[in-house]
Amino acid sequence: MVEIGTCEDSEPWRLRLHGTHVLVAGVTGSGKGSVLWGVVRRLLPAVSEGLVQIWALDPKRMELSFGASLFTKYASDPARMVNLLEEAVEQMQERALSFAGRLRVHTPTLASPFIVILADELAFLTAYQPDRDLRRRAEAAIATLTSQGRSVGFCFVGAIQDPRKEVMNLRNLFPDRIALRMDEATQVDMVLGNGARDRGAYADLISPDPTTGAGVDYVRNEGSPTPLRVRAAYVSDTEIEALVAQYGNDSIYTVSSPLDTGSEGGSHP
Repeated sequence: MVEIGTCEDSEPWRLRLHGTHVLVAGVTGSGKGSVLWGVVRRLLPAVSEGLVQIWALDPKRMELSFGASLFTKYASDPARMVNLLEEAVEQMQERALSFAGRLRVHTPTLASPFIVILADELAFLTAYQPDRDLRRRAEAAIATLTSQGRSVGFCFVGAIQDPRKEVMNLRNLFPDRIALRMDEATQVDMVLGNGARDRGAYADLISPDPTTGAGVDYVRNEGSPTPLRVRAAYVSDTEIEALVAQYGNDSIYTVSSPLDTGSEGGSHP
């Protein structure tokens, strides 16, 4: 688990990653970047030890590119993002084959690190991808990773703005889900499951004022129908720059376009 914020009762919010997949949904400005960067910040010590790898997909080139050198692998071009996903599937299947008959539970090691695939604006690869072949390949790879990956040390963390089924038809393959500010009450149940809003997940009522509402979210963990109200800690541009200075890898394996450039990151103020 990684501590990335605070619960409503002032206890630390610890997000489970190993052994699950996480869907993060919220409208623009709701603070999805706080969740993504919170995960990155807490995993970096283990990344530096070789026990964890973070593979980043950044279709907008606006959020994760700011710290691209922090990631084991980084891609922003559609075709290369799909290649990265398919590479993850290949490695996952090779690992499953090597574990067969020997291991039932993955433990991160230097030879078998925990791999977190971090995807910002996931719908750019699926619903909004105009190339049908790329869209089909992306959906197939994501479905394979989220249905088979967690037992062998692969975690998929995907962020979306629109939770409707026609936009994200794979949402039920994510055991743990996070709903930041939503536009409509019906969207809460789309993200967190039927009845979540009736049980107190009022994500549609979160304030649009970034000083009070950004980063506030409701979490539904696997096996528990009760939503938990939390707030992700803000990770500023200055903090990301400090992380890059401390952990940045000049020899990062990037599969992004040679035209990609860095851009401003950060999330709620």
